[in-house]
Amino acid sequence: MKFYNSVGPNPQVVRVFMAERGIAVDSVTVDLRGGENRQAAYLAKNAMGQMPCLELDDGTVIAEITVICEYLDDITPGLSLFGANAREKAEARMWLRRIDLNIVEPLANGFRFSQGLKLFENRIRCIPQAADDLKLTAQERLTWLDGQMAGKTWICGDRFTICDIFLYCFLAFGAAVGQPMNAENKNIAAWFERVKARPSAAA
Repeated sequence: MKFYNSVGPNPQVVRVFMAERGIAVDSVTVDLRGGENRQAAYLAKNAMGQMPCLELDDGTVIAEITVICEYLDDITPGLSLFGANAREKAEARMWLRRIDLNIVEPLANGFRFSQGLKLFENRIRCIPQAADDLKLTAQERLTWLDGQMAGKTWICGDRFTICDIFLYCFLAFGAAVGQPMNAENKNIAAWFERVKARPSAAA
């Protein structure tokens, strides 16, 4: 297999996931800032032109970070970061969906439409006038999640899962691009430090 890697929180999610699971895959670095992911060679692998993707030995290419992680989880022995049974997997997918739609997407687009505008304005449809509202939406939903985290160690309770990796990578990214976490969200702040302390978080 071959992992097409780049800067940014999306590839980081897969790297942290692989580090947590002890998975090693050959890697190729793609110049996202230079637009290599929008050139014909990469588009032939991932028609969306997004990073990252995973190329299997038979030439099949899998994109979308949570899908890549779930594939790697399925084919690798060891403790699953999605769940050991149908109920646990459903719980993880539920929280992934909530975090992705309500926090990660508005956070990421808030960046793309403001601080990241020069990089993205010729790649996707950008709506600069929506940036502030998107950033506020992400923060409001984080405050909601803070309430849900009361008494919990991880997003899925006592289980460290893909949900923790996914949210951690994007909150760390947000903090680096002008969207710091609200210090009043004590549960999220404590959770963030717990994830950060794991060796895999440095991947």
